[in-house]
Amino acid sequence: MIDPKLGNLFMMSKVSKSPSVFLDRDGVLNKDIGYVHKPSQINWIPGAKEAVALLKNQGYLVFVVTNQSGIARGLYTEDEVEYLHAWMNTELLKSGGSSIDDFRYSPYHPAFENETYANFKNWRKPAPGMILDIIEKWPVDNLKSFLIGDRQSDIKAAEAANITGFLFNGGDLLTFVEAILASR
Repeated sequence: MIDPKLGNLFMMSKVSKSPSVFLDRDGVLNKDIGYVHKPSQINWIPGAKEAVALLKNQGYLVFVVTNQSGIARGLYTEDEVEYLHAWMNTELLKSGGSSIDDFRYSPYHPAFENETYANFKNWRKPAPGMILDIIEKWPVDNLKSFLIGDRQSDIKAAEAANITGFLFNGGDLLTFVEAILASR
C-alpha cells in the first residue's frame, strides 16, 4: 500500500536488500592474458559460466568490478570494454545461464594520470569505489555479500567496502563458489 503523503519514498523503504557477489573479471571469469578488451580474447575460466548461473539461482545479485588501466594507457577504449561486457552477458545467456547484473570498471592508472580519468582514482582497486558505487545504486546486503578476486588488491577493496573477500588462485570457479556457499 502506498502512503499518498510519502509516495515513492515509502515504497523505496520497503525494498529488501539482496545478497550479492562481486567478481573480478580477468583471472576470475576469464583467463588473464593482459589487457583483454575483445571477445576473441576471452577464454572463460572453467566453471565460470556455471558459477554465475548458480549464484543467480541462489538469489544473489552478481556484479563485475574490474581495473581496466588499458584505457588510460591508450590501448583500447571505454566503448570496447562496454561492448565486451555486453558480449560476455550474451554468452552467459546463450549457455543457458544468467547474466551479470551490472559491471563497473576503472579506467584509471596512477602512471597514466590525466584529467579524463582522475575522477576514477578511488575506483581503482584496492580502493573500494566501484563496490561502493554499486552498493549505492543496488539493494546490496553487505553482511550477506562477498567478493571473489585473484589479487590482494581485490581483497583489500572488499575489506574497505566492508564485505568478505575470497582469493581465487585458479582452478574451477564453480567448485570454488560451491565451497564458499557451503561455508556461509
